[in-house]
Amino acid sequence: MTPADPSASAQPPATASFVVVANRLPVDRVEHPDGSVDWRTSPGGLVTAFEPVMRRHDGAWVGWHGAPDEEVAPFENDGLQLVPVPLSASEVEEYYEGFSNTTLWPLYHDVIAAPEFHREWWDAYVVVNQRFADATAAVAEQGAVVWVQDYQLQLVPAMLRRQRPDLRIGFFLHIPFPPTELYQQLPWRNQILEGLLGADLVGFQVSGGAQNFLRLVRARLRQETHRDEIRAADGRTVVARSYPISIDTAGLAELAAAPATAERAAEIRRDLGDPKVLFLGVDRLDYTKGLLARLRAFGELIDDGALELDEVAFVQVATPSRERVDEYRQLRDDMDRLVGRINGDIGRIGRPPITYLHSSYPREEMAALYRAADVMVVTPLRDGMNLVAKEYVACRQADDGALVLSEFAGAAKELRQAYLVNPYDINGMKDRLVEAMDDSPRNKARRMRVMRRQVAEHDIDHWATTFLDDLAQAQPTAD
Repeated sequence: MTPADPSASAQPPATASFVVVANRLPVDRVEHPDGSVDWRTSPGGLVTAFEPVMRRHDGAWVGWHGAPDEEVAPFENDGLQLVPVPLSASEVEEYYEGFSNTTLWPLYHDVIAAPEFHREWWDAYVVVNQRFADATAAVAEQGAVVWVQDYQLQLVPAMLRRQRPDLRIGFFLHIPFPPTELYQQLPWRNQILEGLLGADLVGFQVSGGAQNFLRLVRARLRQETHRDEIRAADGRTVVARSYPISIDTAGLAELAAAPATAERAAEIRRDLGDPKVLFLGVDRLDYTKGLLARLRAFGELIDDGALELDEVAFVQVATPSRERVDEYRQLRDDMDRLVGRINGDIGRIGRPPITYLHSSYPREEMAALYRAADVMVVTPLRDGMNLVAKEYVACRQADDGALVLSEFAGAAKELRQAYLVNPYDINGMKDRLVEAMDDSPRNKARRMRVMRRQVAEHDIDHWATTFLDDLAQAQPTAD
C-alpha cells in the first residue's frame, strides 16, 4: 500500500479514553485544484452524536479513510483524532462489497435478495476485523470506553476483549438483526455471535432484534440468559437491549425554518407545476427500500383515475449506493425502466407524474424538499430504523403533512401516528396514499403533533447518552 499525506496535522496516535470504531472515518477527502489534499467532516447523525463526547474526552475515531491500497498516518482534523485503518482493493471487494454487503446485508434484511456465502469473503472479514481491533487496542487508554459500530465489524468486540480485557466495550447494530430461521443459514453463525459477546453492551434498533440475539445465544451457544442479560463464558454479564437511533432534531428543524429554505421549498413546487399534492420519497438506491412497488402504486392510482395527473406529483430521490455490487446495478436499471414506462404511459408534455433524481443532495436541499412535500412516502421492505421518516417530521413547521410509513421500518415502533402500510401489499399501499392525501387537516395535525414531540424528545443526543450511560453501568471484566 502506498502512503498518503492527508494534508492535516499528522501525528503519532495518542491514547484516548473514548474510542469510536466504524467502517468509515467521519471525513471525506477534498482534493484542491493545486493538488493539495484536505479533509471535510462528513454529514451524518453519527458524527453529530459523537462529536461532543469525543471533544470532552479527547476521543479518537478508528475507521477506513475511503481509498484502497493507501496508508494514511493518524491525524487530527477539526480537533478530532482520526486513526485510519488501511484496506487493500481485494479487501474492499471481499470484506466490504462481498461479505458485508452481499452476505450479511441481505441475510439481515429478511433475505429480500439471496445472500451469497463464500469462504474467501469470510476470511477477508476476519482479517479486516482483526486489523480494526489491533488499531483500537493501540489507541485506547487503560480502562477506556470503546463503541464499535455496525455489521461490518461484528468480530471486533471479542478480538478486542482478548487483547484488552480492561476496556469497557459497547457495540451497536444499525441494521435489523434477523430471526433464528434466517440467521442460521450463515455458515459462520457461531463465530459472529461469539464476536458480539465480546462487548459488555450490545445495542439493537428495536426490541425484536435484541430478542432474536438472545434467543440465538441460548440456542446455539448454550449461554444462560435472564431477561436482557447473558452470562458469558468468561463470567461477564453481557446486556442486549434496544436503543432506537435518531437525528439532530433541533438542528434540522432550525435549518427547515430558515427563510432561504422556505423560499427554496416554494421554488420546488413552482418548478413542478404547483401541484395540489406533492408526494416525496427519499432513499438510498437499495433493494430493501421498496422503491419499485411504491412507484408502481402511485402510477396505478393515476391510471385508475384515483389521482388527477394535473393535481399531483411524485419526487423520488434515490441516492447512488454500492454501484459495484450486481444487485444494485440491476435495481438502477429496473428503476430507470419503470419510471420511463410510467411517465411515458400516463404523463404528458410538461407534466411527468414522477420526477426521479438519482443523485445526492446537501442538507439544505433535503430540508427544502421535506418542507415542500405534502405526503412523505417511506415504504422499505425491511429497515433497521429509517431516519428519513424522522427527518420529515422534524422539518414540518406546523402540524401538517402526512407520513406514509412501512410497518417493517424500525421507525414504525416510535412513529405510530404515521399512516402505516404493508409495503408488499400494493393495493393496500394505494389506499393508504389516498387516505394520507385526503385525510382532514385536523386528523393530520393530531398525528403530526404527536410525532414531532416524539422526535424532539428522542433525538440523536438522547440515543447516544442513553447507550453510554448504560455502558458505564456494565460490570468490569471478571477475574
